[in-house]
Amino acid sequence: MHRLSGCPSCAEPLEEGDRFCGVCGYAVTAPPPAAPAADHPTIPLPPTPPTPPATAGGYGAPAPGWGSSATAAPTLVDDPGGRALTPAESEPEPEPRSAEAPYAAAGHEDPHGAATPAEGTPWGAAEHPYGAGADVPQARYDMPSGAGTPPEGTPWATGEAPYESTGPEHTTPAEAPQGTGGKTCVACRTGYVDTDGYCEHCGHAQPRERDHLEEELGSVAAVSDRGLRHHRNEDAFAVAATALPDGSAATVAIVCDGVSSASRPDEASAAAAAAANESLLDALPRGAHPQEAMHEAILAAAAAVNALAPEVPGAQNAPACTLVGAVVSGGLLTIGWVGDSRAYWVPDDRAALSRRLTEDDSWAAQMVAAGLMGEAEAYADVRAHAITGWLGADAYDLEPHTAVFKPDHPGVVVVCTDGLWNYAEAARDMAQVLPPDAAVRPLHSAQVLVGHALDGGGHDNVTVAVVPFAAQPEPDPGPGQDPEAEPGAGPRAEPEAEASPRA
Repeated sequence: MHRLSGCPSCAEPLEEGDRFCGVCGYAVTAPPPAAPAADHPTIPLPPTPPTPPATAGGYGAPAPGWGSSATAAPTLVDDPGGRALTPAESEPEPEPRSAEAPYAAAGHEDPHGAATPAEGTPWGAAEHPYGAGADVPQARYDMPSGAGTPPEGTPWATGEAPYESTGPEHTTPAEAPQGTGGKTCVACRTGYVDTDGYCEHCGHAQPRERDHLEEELGSVAAVSDRGLRHHRNEDAFAVAATALPDGSAATVAIVCDGVSSASRPDEASAAAAAAANESLLDALPRGAHPQEAMHEAILAAAAAVNALAPEVPGAQNAPACTLVGAVVSGGLLTIGWVGDSRAYWVPDDRAALSRRLTEDDSWAAQMVAAGLMGEAEAYADVRAHAITGWLGADAYDLEPHTAVFKPDHPGVVVVCTDGLWNYAEAARDMAQVLPPDAAVRPLHSAQVLVGHALDGGGHDNVTVAVVPFAAQPEPDPGPGQDPEAEPGAGPRAEPEAEASPRA
């Protein structure tokens, strides 16, 4: 058989063995095209050189052999609204394809023309290779419930294009859809958070509520942060203010640190903080002494944590946490604690002495108290932070520590977990990090302290409460009377019998 030297359709040179043209796809083994007299093109060729007007399909005038727009015109991927264009009413119906066209049986447009549709152009309603029509719903991959990333070029459905002005992601907060609660995504600041915790616009997972918490009252502020290494925040705090029977104000701050090696430490810390705070707010307005009220509050917190333990005799690894609290009332500063969370006194006059007001229930503190190790040596040991006292069903005999101080000069009390004091352990280090205006800006000061821990590495959850203390003026002491001791010189926790440490 004689081999054609060029394509009968576009005159492209052919090589030995070619069955189709490499440019236009023409079947070179098929009979030659019909004579021009018998040809009935879908779109008549213009007799004059000027370019014909654009067709209704949006692609401009098709090249010879491309044919008219399909019944369901393709969606333009670069069209912001994702609208499907319809052919003009005057457009003639396309004639049946010739059997010579290799793609005629598949229902596609003839590819003989030089022009091709834009990459990503979707199939028409009657052209889908798997028979899916326009009425068949397609799986969405851009929503959180989708199953992966959509193929390149997948069009947005009506009302879902990312830049449409009708979607909820472009409403203002005042126009937030019902049921969203008006919570805006922390990542894109545009979309709204769905019930599953993901942004409806960008799909970003939202931080959990306890990942970062801040609270400020007139006389106390607290901040808690998950840190940079932990997958959840196991700290908790409670701050409150109430009135004493004489009408004076009382301020309460409770900070708890869940024991990570125990089960459900986040629940334990939250239960302890809430129970201690509720107990203090019940006892102080009734006229209970702050030290007695603090002691009972720690017992109430321990009972709340014990209630979380499984009802199985001898159950191990029960929920556990530490606790430290401060009450400022009537010119007195009352501190209570169990575990290694701490309280620091930092005077407004930084030339005065700063003091740590608590003693840790830890292996290192016991070694120092027993005179077996120096402080530097004990805290350098790998067992240093193993606690010997905690709140929980498997704790040893609970002995809450309480102390009362009466400062004679103003300052602030820093109540914190070890996630902070690991980066400012000494009282003088804490005083250097604390802003000078902490007494008038407690929330800002708490934020600065948390930021200091995060900048240092954020290896643990970080929680801190800042409680301003305004000293009441005292008359000069009479003959034979001693002046009031400075903060930290009051009662201190006595060394206790050694107990098995808990990590």
